[in-house]
Amino acid sequence: MACGKKHCKKGKASGTNQKKNIHGAIVAIVTPFKDGKVDEDSLKDLIEWQIKSGTHCIVPCGTTGESATLSHEEHKRVVELTVETARGRVPVIAGTGSNSTEETIMLTRHAKDVGADAALVITPYYNKPSQEGLYQHFMTVAKECKFPMILYNVPGRTSVNMLPATVARCARNRYIVGIKEATGNMKQVSEVIRQCPRGFKVLSGDDFTAFHTMAMGGQGVISVASNIMPKQMANMMNACEKGEFEKARRLHFKLYPLFSAMFCDTNPVPAKTALAMMGRIPSEEVRLPLAPLSETNRNGLMDVLRSYKIAG
Repeated sequence: MACGKKHCKKGKASGTNQKKNIHGAIVAIVTPFKDGKVDEDSLKDLIEWQIKSGTHCIVPCGTTGESATLSHEEHKRVVELTVETARGRVPVIAGTGSNSTEETIMLTRHAKDVGADAALVITPYYNKPSQEGLYQHFMTVAKECKFPMILYNVPGRTSVNMLPATVARCARNRYIVGIKEATGNMKQVSEVIRQCPRGFKVLSGDDFTAFHTMAMGGQGVISVASNIMPKQMANMMNACEKGEFEKARRLHFKLYPLFSAMFCDTNPVPAKTALAMMGRIPSEEVRLPLAPLSETNRNGLMDVLRSYKIAG
């Protein structure tokens, strides 16, 4: 669905104004499906719930949003719908990355045109580029799109690790404003923060490292757990931002069983199953090659949700 010129102009201005507000609990929101199609009503309901719960930013079409199996038309529609529903109340960071530089440019331009505030751009997967190839990829996207960009480093998914020196090199570009660091390696996170310029946003890519990243000077987390307990994740990030690290530490350990449960199977299968168990979405449907949770994992997930009194 193409946007009108008036909407596009408004969106570009929004991106410029909102990029400084990227922080805190940033939900990597699921893409609900029903009978094989995107369930737009459920997605809008989830976005409203997230905003009311205090979530600071929303990421559609990330890994948790099953971007790998969305068609281009579906991908674009999910981004547009998220922007339309958020209505500027929180920043929208659209997942636009691909293993193709040209495809990444196409999706990033679309996100810019429909009013997203930034793009989340993954390191190209399968190609296994060199550090120079990574640098040239991101520089090309920045040059062609001129739009705030969050790098996304997740070697467990892509088989390539963007090293701190390469991140720091990219961070000199005015349009590359941060990174989602999902290595789980706190030494690497430390090096990224140490080597990158002041104001460069380092975001945890894993819930279980969010507290640690914030304690070292990070600015937030792009979170799977926020799909399930958004208020509590926002509270933990708010505590970190205020320097209330004892409070944040308690919240970290309170939420830790949920962090583990979200990865009892491949993300986002547990998150979607949990949302269905909670009655937040009507279907836990995922797309092949993802498969439903096993009975054992389903029972374990329900036990965790019951412990928080949010299901069952």
